[in-house]
Amino acid sequence: MSMLNNIFDSHAHYDDEAFDADREALLAELPQRGVCNVVNCGADLASTRASIRLAADYPYFYAAVGIHPECVKDAPEDCLKQLEELAAWEKVVAVGEIGLDYHFEENAPKDIQKKMFEEQILLAKRHQLPIIVHDRDAHGDTMEILRRRKPSGVVHCFSGSVEMATECVRLGMYIGLGGAVTFKNARVPVEVAAAVPLERMLMETDCPYMTPVPFRGKRNDSTLIAYTAARVAEIRSTTADEILAVTRRNAETLFRIK
Repeated sequence: MSMLNNIFDSHAHYDDEAFDADREALLAELPQRGVCNVVNCGADLASTRASIRLAADYPYFYAAVGIHPECVKDAPEDCLKQLEELAAWEKVVAVGEIGLDYHFEENAPKDIQKKMFEEQILLAKRHQLPIIVHDRDAHGDTMEILRRRKPSGVVHCFSGSVEMATECVRLGMYIGLGGAVTFKNARVPVEVAAAVPLERMLMETDCPYMTPVPFRGKRNDSTLIAYTAARVAEIRSTTADEILAVTRRNAETLFRIK
């Protein structure tokens, strides 16, 4: 697969323990394997700091800072104050991964999740940063907050309907597509990949998770975006190179990366 060094991974978690055994070796070689940039996303204060360290160590890495909805209940009281300081660092390009997750009952109550989501959107606006949105089983409340607050950003690992994707685009958001479009029974992700305007699409891994076919069940990494791009290209009757080139430009625009 020719990749023109155009793989921009808009959502990764290389601080995850799945990479502990070979992180340095893997990250040293990604640029030779077609990867131009990676945005590593925080989920809590520790992973936010780890993302910033990765961005300091690797020229092609950038960091997103945030409290993931699954981590809200364990966040310290001064977490927003700490995030405020971390968001000012020069290679922080977004506030994320933030949002709502109603899938697991052990997560924080909905009203507490919503409050934290909105507080982090306001923090992003203060720093003139886009947000990276996590939305799981919470489409209605996610859209209500996006409509009201009108942030810039991306809905990552998009799992909503074509109608929801259309409304997100109308609000000025980008749609993040990952390995789910390659899954055997993927119906809605395929419909979304066909419908989203190309200029509003981003490629992502969510690595080490969401590994595309034919590597499902193995650890994901940014090089495997080539397979997601190939599937999206097939859906849209274009080429993987075209998908990668346009989504790279989109990511550079959203995250203001030269």
